[in-house]
Amino acid sequence: MRGRTSTVVNRAVLGGVGLALLLAGSWLAATDSHLADRLPSWWPTAGTGTVLLDGDALARLRGEGWWTPAVMAAAIGLTVLFALLAVARFSMGPTRHLALPSPRCTVRPQALAEALTARAAILPGIARSHARVLPRRGRRLDLDLRVWLEPDTSPDAVLPALRAVTAEAGTAAAPYTAHTRVRLSAASHRMPRVH
Repeated sequence: MRGRTSTVVNRAVLGGVGLALLLAGSWLAATDSHLADRLPSWWPTAGTGTVLLDGDALARLRGEGWWTPAVMAAAIGLTVLFALLAVARFSMGPTRHLALPSPRCTVRPQALAEALTARAAILPGIARSHARVLPRRGRRLDLDLRVWLEPDTSPDAVLPALRAVTAEAGTAAAPYTAHTRVRLSAASHRMPRVH
């Protein structure tokens, strides 16, 4: 629910900003003499040679005691607001739940990734593993599995078992289509230190 609410808020803010920019751009475009002649009589237009900010009016505003603190407060407030929105957006992570074939059954992508990580880690010849599940549009899942092999283990020895595990994950993710990418790395040989 939280993800849906943030999506609605994001779209509403983007739509409002886009509409304001469209209206401002249309009004400014109407100041062109070639375009202003073709507009209906009721269309609000600025006179030829009109400026958005008059220099004298701006100088009078700057002379007021409240003008500079108000502009600074507005700029700081908007900067903090946008920074908080950006931090909240990036810290939310994947909140989308994946619908399963059974009625009213869902699974979090993180839970599926943890199960895939645990299932791959117990295979012989694998030192450790890490999986990520990323939902995409059109009922598609990207499964990224990173595997570190134990020393002296060849990739050919673990590939059949890894294929079986990723096929099992793809079956568990039905009705989603899983696209799997497996990366193999060698675990580092750590030499014991002598003190």
